[in-house]
Amino acid sequence: MHADPAMLALFRAEATTHGERLAMGIERLAQQPDDRAALESCADASHQLRSAARLVNAAGAAELADGLEKVFGGALRDGRALAGDVAERLRPSLDLLAQIATDQEPDAEAVRTQVQILAGLATAAPDQPPAAPSEAPSASSGDDSLLALFRDEVDGQVQTLTRGLLTLEQNPGDGDALTELMRAAHSIKGAARMVGVTPAVTLAHAMEDCFVASQEGRLGLQDADTDLLLQATDALKAIGAGEPASTEQLCRALQGLLAGDRSCGSPAPAPATRSTAAAAAGGERAVRISAERINRLVGLAGELKVTHGWVRQHTESMLALRRRHNELVAVIDRLRAVLDAEAVTGLGRNLLDDAQRLAYRCRQELGERISRLDEFDRRSANLSGRLSHEVIASRMRPFGDGVQGFPRMVRDLARGLDKKVELLIRGLETQVDREILEKLEAPLNHLLRNAVDHGIEEPAQRLARGKPECGTILLEAQHSAGMLAVTVSDDGRGIDLQALRRRIVEKKLVNDQMAAELSESELLDFLFLPAFSTRDQVSEISGRGVGLDVVHSVVQEMRGHVRAMTRPGEGMRIQLELPLTLSVMRTLLVEIAGELYALPLARIESVLRISRDEIRTLEDRQFITTAEANHLGLVDAAQVLECDGGGSDEALLPAIVLSDRSQSYGVVVDRIVGERELAVHPIDPRLGKVQDVCAAAIADDGMPVLILDVDDLLRTVENLVTGRTLGKLRQARAQAAAVGKRVLVADDSLTVREVERKLLESKGYVVDVAVDGMDAWNSVRLGAYDLVISDVDMPRMTGIELAAAIKKDPRLKGLPVMIVSYKDRPEDRERGLEAGADYYLAKGSFHDETLLDAVVDLIGEAS
Repeated sequence: MHADPAMLALFRAEATTHGERLAMGIERLAQQPDDRAALESCADASHQLRSAARLVNAAGAAELADGLEKVFGGALRDGRALAGDVAERLRPSLDLLAQIATDQEPDAEAVRTQVQILAGLATAAPDQPPAAPSEAPSASSGDDSLLALFRDEVDGQVQTLTRGLLTLEQNPGDGDALTELMRAAHSIKGAARMVGVTPAVTLAHAMEDCFVASQEGRLGLQDADTDLLLQATDALKAIGAGEPASTEQLCRALQGLLAGDRSCGSPAPAPATRSTAAAAAGGERAVRISAERINRLVGLAGELKVTHGWVRQHTESMLALRRRHNELVAVIDRLRAVLDAEAVTGLGRNLLDDAQRLAYRCRQELGERISRLDEFDRRSANLSGRLSHEVIASRMRPFGDGVQGFPRMVRDLARGLDKKVELLIRGLETQVDREILEKLEAPLNHLLRNAVDHGIEEPAQRLARGKPECGTILLEAQHSAGMLAVTVSDDGRGIDLQALRRRIVEKKLVNDQMAAELSESELLDFLFLPAFSTRDQVSEISGRGVGLDVVHSVVQEMRGHVRAMTRPGEGMRIQLELPLTLSVMRTLLVEIAGELYALPLARIESVLRISRDEIRTLEDRQFITTAEANHLGLVDAAQVLECDGGGSDEALLPAIVLSDRSQSYGVVVDRIVGERELAVHPIDPRLGKVQDVCAAAIADDGMPVLILDVDDLLRTVENLVTGRTLGKLRQARAQAAAVGKRVLVADDSLTVREVERKLLESKGYVVDVAVDGMDAWNSVRLGAYDLVISDVDMPRMTGIELAAAIKKDPRLKGLPVMIVSYKDRPEDRERGLEAGADYYLAKGSFHDETLLDAVVDLIGEAS
């Protein structure tokens, strides 16, 4: 293992922990072979161990953990109990893993033998002995360095084979694709022969013969033939990764294909379950580096830019010094002219000559020094800029790197469902933060599988509806307004909104009246709830209501948004809006009350210069009329941020126009400094969420700059404009005490907010509303409430996070919190109560009496 010592230490600790979990699970399975909880625990432990081992290049541990995961995962998938002697056969694997965890080098032959035993156990039926292990490349097959080169070669050529076969299936006569396939198979054959991996040599040679025969017109490849060749490609990939692979039956089937006999059996194709997005991009050499180290490099690059800013300031001060020195020389010259008129001689004239000579020499040397400093400044600026660009670029990867396996997955899944589907991918070169790209794999996998299974109709149905027999799914990535927009759309059946409305009522998620008032976007949001499905029957592909819940959870974790749109009978479109990068932000620097602040450039609609004569006042609110004849409300940034001082004496006031799609405001600042690209530094989590602020950065002069949270800022502006300021809230609280108790309702659904508000106000409660969790958090810190009622799934801050934040605040921890959610699973209820919620009410049982009874139980009657 060649890895960072700190990483190795973490791996050994993790290996010890997971090894103990495996040992306990195996002991339980020895007593009760069908213990599903033990199987799940062992499968999870081996999966975690495999990932950690691969991260530090611990090949032996990775192979053992992978074999164990296949044993437990196969038993879980097939719903079978492990054979009675399996536990005894697994214990040697645990012993070998324990040796690796304690930094001992296990016997390579013992590891190989145990990996082969695990492979046999993974495929063995409960009443059958383990299958004999197949031949696969190992360290003894050749020199380690040659094997590493062989595996790199296979990784690249397997991608070429997969891409070429899918292209050939769409265009059977594509001669270029056949040539590319033939060369790829030939390259694998040559590389395998060099390291003595005989199964790969035989299989690649058989594939090459098929491609040559097809190129010469002796063999016409059919869909079933493509299936066979793709299975052979998978086998080559497994061999390249050092995993067991059966090649004998594949070789017989390929030889039968050449002889015109397609009756030879071939292994059953593996189900398409996930993409091979982790495959390395061809054409570039890659090294493993942690995200934390890249983040530190980004920070250091930012510090270098700050240092360069100091050099620029020093250069400017030197230029000012030269100007003053030139003034001194001019004074000396005038003094000489005056003294010449007085006919001064002797010592005075000598001193004047010396002063003038020294002044000229100093001016010359100062000019040379400034020229050199200016040249250094330019070089430093160029170097720091290039370094910053490269470090930032190291976090980015083309979108295509994460979607390489999806065409194969869609193709295999469609064939299994007897459908014809074409996957189009656009925006392959779109740059995406590597962390975001890795997390995108699971959501995109679920969306594509849903599109194939739920969206695309069977060929006969499509023809009857006047559509092409082959359905189309479009996966597209692009940069839009500083965000990454990833869209999955299809031309299938779409969603029947009325049927969806009935389904929601059937599941008792809402009553008939509320269902009738739900908008299209609110209806489609139900698709992302856990355990919600439009299917009555559960298949191996879908029907459990898990996929879209995973999509929603992962996107929300990345602080993104999911939007669903449908055209019944024409198709479905789901768009994921995600941050483009987590490390750098293009901003506009502004000055407010003598301090610098940054606004994300992507969230700014426009920048205005407003004449004081244009400003009008209506009902104590200031506004201007834009060129489009719209009224734009104006607010003072210093008042919004509660800063002392501020204001501009200029005739034209600078204003930043911000919008949240429903309302726009002009935020007046003191001065606009200009655009800057800032390295983002997260706020210390111990400070919690700082109102109106999302992150921090360092300006060119080394001063800290706060980056404003535009969504949060707009909520503050809205509260200020509508009179919900701190002073007014305290006054209103005293006035409302005699009227009724104050309740804050937080929900991102307008319909639900209004239903709950009207219901509570009808009983005498004073109700404020918040559009999401962050808006609610700001409201409870500004004002005083008797109760908070919150949804769970909301943008920026979930209801769980809101409840936890309230209970951690010493001033607010006594405030009762009720969570009202569509999620009614026991684990969801447990999460809410663990976060500190005092009451958890499912919207499935939501009706007038239930909600009001819960409110009365918590805070009593309204007055």
